[in-house]
Amino acid sequence: MLESVAPGVYAWVQPDGTWWVNNAGAVAGPDDVFVVDTCATEARTRRFLAAVEQAAPGRPVRMAVNTHQHGDHTYGNSLLPRTTVLFGHEQMREGLRTDPIIDGCPPFWSPVPDWGAVTRRVPDVSVRDRLTIEAAGTRIDLLHPGGPAHTTGDLVAWLPAERVLFAGDLVFNGLTPLVLMGSVTGALRALDWMAALDPAHLVPGHGPVLHGPEITAAFVNLRRYYEFVLSAARPDLTPLAAARAADLGEFAAWADAERLVLNLHREYADRAGTPLDLIAALQDTVTWRGGPMPTTVNAP
Repeated sequence: MLESVAPGVYAWVQPDGTWWVNNAGAVAGPDDVFVVDTCATEARTRRFLAAVEQAAPGRPVRMAVNTHQHGDHTYGNSLLPRTTVLFGHEQMREGLRTDPIIDGCPPFWSPVPDWGAVTRRVPDVSVRDRLTIEAAGTRIDLLHPGGPAHTTGDLVAWLPAERVLFAGDLVFNGLTPLVLMGSVTGALRALDWMAALDPAHLVPGHGPVLHGPEITAAFVNLRRYYEFVLSAARPDLTPLAAARAADLGEFAAWADAERLVLNLHREYADRAGTPLDLIAALQDTVTWRGGPMPTTVNAP
């Protein structure tokens, strides 16, 4: 659903927001449109772009940004007009360029996603720290949090005049966050970094849009979760054993609770100073769940 966040600013909110089902967004000006992220599949991206066209008929998508490399936010890039200038962090660009999952998703999820007729399209312009652009009749700041958080190549799109923050997956609202390709402590720091912008409206990567005091409450909840992950990472246990020993408590009601295993793998790798073993992390997650991770991405 395309939801109005501020005049000319829209969030594309996709329930239920779980694995591979993301939020995206658009800023519509008098002459053109700026898009924030695409979607995982051809069908979902086409619905998003059709809704943007209905909200801003006849206005071209002149620029777009990817908030990070993950396929739920990027695989639909190839459906953007070829004339669209696509921005992304330099680490994000490299991550998408070498991402094997777009070529065939492994059976760690069920049902295995059907991406449809999409092809790999990486950003045209790489961003390192920050870039300010004028698009859709307003100023848009593309900002990197300064280190790994959700991934190593996160960007937010900040609209200072409208006080709207497109946070990508630096914020999950009401769902279990994921920092497998980033950092638990970096994700904590990113919360303070975003709070310092003082947004009035925040579009998370997954979950409902946040306004006013809801933003502060969401940051508090995410902080508590990341602190929980840090406390659950016990040196005498493996990541899988630590996840099994942990009491999810207040976080048990959040969707995709199995991400605890993935987040623990990230924290253990960072503490040891070793590369993360992605396949081992996914295998442990399936073991913890007792089966593949469920997704609704193929649903209409």
